[in-house]
Amino acid sequence: MPEASFNPLIHAPIRLRICAMLSKAAGIEFSEIQSRLDISKSALSKHLTQLHEASYVDEESVVRLGRARQWLSLTPAGRSAYEAHLAALREIVDSAEA
Repeated sequence: MPEASFNPLIHAPIRLRICAMLSKAAGIEFSEIQSRLDISKSALSKHLTQLHEASYVDEESVVRLGRARQWLSLTPAGRSAYEAHLAALREIVDSAEA
């Protein structure tokens, strides 16, 4: 289990949901994340830019069916930060229940 560390960047609801989705897959296409979150392209791009600048998310352009698509995945640093944030949230919940 990672050492607990609350992460304000990841904690924002949309970014937390992005990290949660990416933690369960090798990668997810931009449009799939947008559809699941039901937000605009520009809003999703803003959140992804913040995660990318922190080196938490890797972006790769791939061509599929003749169209360029953006493929997103958590970096090892992003996975570690997400898991540490989850551990911090668990500590908060567990201390409230004690």
